[in-house]
Amino acid sequence: MTYNDIPNSVEQFMKKITEKCSDAHKDWAENFNAAFANTLLTTVKRHEDGTTFLLTGDIPAMWLRDSTAQVRPYLVIAKEDEDLAAMISGLVKKQFFYINIDPYANAFNEEANGAGHQEDHTEMNDWIWERKYEIDSLCYPVQLAYLLYKNTGRTDQFNEDFVSGVQKILQVFEVEQDHNCSPYNFVRDTWRKEDTLVNEGKGVTVAPTGMTWSGFRPSDDACAGGGYLVPSNMFAVVILDYVAEIFSHILNDEAIVEKANTLRQEIQAGIEAHGRTTNAAGEDIYAYEVDGLGNASIMDDSNVPNLISAPYLGYGSMTDERYLRTRKTLLSKENPYFYEGKYAKGIGSSHTPENYIWPIAMAMEGMTTDDKAEKERILNQLVATDAGTHLMHEGFDVDDPTQYTREWFSWANMMFCELVMDYFDIQVEK
Repeated sequence: MTYNDIPNSVEQFMKKITEKCSDAHKDWAENFNAAFANTLLTTVKRHEDGTTFLLTGDIPAMWLRDSTAQVRPYLVIAKEDEDLAAMISGLVKKQFFYINIDPYANAFNEEANGAGHQEDHTEMNDWIWERKYEIDSLCYPVQLAYLLYKNTGRTDQFNEDFVSGVQKILQVFEVEQDHNCSPYNFVRDTWRKEDTLVNEGKGVTVAPTGMTWSGFRPSDDACAGGGYLVPSNMFAVVILDYVAEIFSHILNDEAIVEKANTLRQEIQAGIEAHGRTTNAAGEDIYAYEVDGLGNASIMDDSNVPNLISAPYLGYGSMTDERYLRTRKTLLSKENPYFYEGKYAKGIGSSHTPENYIWPIAMAMEGMTTDDKAEKERILNQLVATDAGTHLMHEGFDVDDPTQYTREWFSWANMMFCELVMDYFDIQVEK
């Protein structure tokens, strides 16, 4: 395969990875090269105004979450490639342009063309593809803006749209600490209960906890066990620290810093007070969702942020005892979405059929352990279950990997690439 349209820096990096894989892991290199080039060749659209639009894959829209994960591995090259850094900066600018249109939306159209789920019962407009409110959709763009700065020193992404977008993010986080006072609601006319919110679009009944509410999970499926999605609140704690740092050291806005710090403290206190439960062995672990009324769910979904991903995102560490207890619980049958079959094991999702696990979750499992042998096992399983495509899919059947969902899924491709890089101790600076 030839890659005539990718930057020289990317091509050289692919060669570097191929050399590191050597003969022992030639199959890793083949899949890495196909996946690493695929995002640049098939999803990136650079606009004349300097912004960048990223297709999620086989859906003609841009997700705030997916688009960040799609370019994150390129940050290690962007240090030396100014044009690649400009492409990523353009993506941040596009993300915050969208956030300013509507901070409750999760996916947007390239133009104001009215595509997407315009029949949903919520405040749609022609820019919005889908308006499922998810905390992580607001966290990921802040993460990308910050990581771009940390890895390249670039600051042009911190423009007026960024400032006003951050103000909207803080406002939404604050409002959704008491969802009973929120203007947001969402109803979709559908047979699929995961695609709509109960209670006339307000979601399951909740009481304030200090955490901030989310209508939907990163899977785009409704929060069913309570609107306080613990891993997304963990992510919010991390990016609120980023906001405080940005507006203290790069931009100067004491009011934003104060609000970010207050929210961070309240959300963190909420996680500690309400975001925990006990597993079957009676051990203290993190819950996935809680409602503030005493109900908590023991599960993990394959989409990030999930509980497994906490240290990857910057919340706590891989050696934290509660995290390790949580991780052990979630990588067992106690998690209703953990599946093990003839060809692989890992975490799936309510978003895909039973017994389907996700390469995203497998890659995240590998990036949250220091065990090289475990990373190698997961990488071997990922290449062995790609159905001969040399690319990652959304989910696949643990007993028959030729049965999978989504032929083309850029987020999964790049998570595989990031795990390969992680195996060779090449990480994005945090």
